[in-house]
Amino acid sequence: MRVIIAAAGTAGHINPGLAIANKIKEEQSKSEIIFIGTTRGLENDLVPRAGYELKTIDAYGLSKKISLDNLKKMYKTYKGLGQAKKIIKDFKPDIVIGTGGYICGAVITSANKLGIPTMLHESNAFPGKAVKMLAKRTDTILVSFQDAKERIPNAKKIVCTGTPVKIKKQNYGINEKNEIINKVGLNSIKPIILVYGGSQGAQKINEALIEIIEKKLNKDYQVIWATGPNQYDIIKNTLKEKNINIENIDNMKVMPYIYNMEEIMNISDLIVARSGAMTITEISNLGKASILVPLPNVSNNHQMYNAKVLEKIDAAKIIENDNLNGELLNKTINEIVLNKDNLKLMGSSAFSISINDTQDKIYQEILALLNKESLK
Repeated sequence: MRVIIAAAGTAGHINPGLAIANKIKEEQSKSEIIFIGTTRGLENDLVPRAGYELKTIDAYGLSKKISLDNLKKMYKTYKGLGQAKKIIKDFKPDIVIGTGGYICGAVITSANKLGIPTMLHESNAFPGKAVKMLAKRTDTILVSFQDAKERIPNAKKIVCTGTPVKIKKQNYGINEKNEIINKVGLNSIKPIILVYGGSQGAQKINEALIEIIEKKLNKDYQVIWATGPNQYDIIKNTLKEKNINIENIDNMKVMPYIYNMEEIMNISDLIVARSGAMTITEISNLGKASILVPLPNVSNNHQMYNAKVLEKIDAAKIIENDNLNGELLNKTINEIVLNKDNLKLMGSSAFSISINDTQDKIYQEILALLNKESLK
């Protein structure tokens, strides 16, 4: 099988593309797969690191404003259509797959014009502009959440497969769980709250945690807090000014980044995080209660729509970014973790929307599309 995958920008677009590529290779080891991206995004690190060739084209997200900068981007993006068409012609793929973002516009459009079967994967509950725009001309659209289906009414074929993620549910025994907790430097007596804001951290969440520390609000629960590498030293110095040693805080372990995230997510009782599509998928797969703080000012407010997937089934509480502070976060944490029955119910509700065997489902849809094309 010869495959082109268009993935650019953020890890939320690129990692699903890599997972799809790895699954194809697992099933058909002689498959040839290349990626198309830009020269600016994380694909320049993640794709070669995963062992795949990356071809780049000009592609930009365009705003509705009329400006010289936007006109330049429009010209370069139009130029990118020709670049994508040449790559597709030279590589001669059996299928072209896009995993969201503006890169898909040029690549999927070019593949359509050349008569190549196309597929799009949308991780968010509120589909992006590129997916909506390309829906009519894409053979199959895969979505992560059922909620997304109704928001792409003009799709030829749409299937809910979930989003492939690395983190899976682990059924640790008591001794295993305690060993992980002890390594972190906490205990198994009080509930454990995992707080993180993605690889770069989340300033508003971090500010709320500083307030919790300063006012010593976390008496009834423990916190594992990943600040993000760029934020750690800033927070360390902020706490130092308040005569607080970041390495010696009661009921709390603060670290720049969590490398054993699968273990830590599995042993945590409650998760506080942003609501990117992959985070929502991981939380549901693990069956964890959560407090979600959607990142504001993102396209289509998609993180709020992602968070509502869990909120509407009583699996999560949403705190809007502008409303977040230490007092409110502490109050919400206590309301959830001090009621063990409710904590368990929220976790069960989250698990109820998890999708098993996501990679298998996506692979089967790829085969179905290729078989359909071969019968024409």
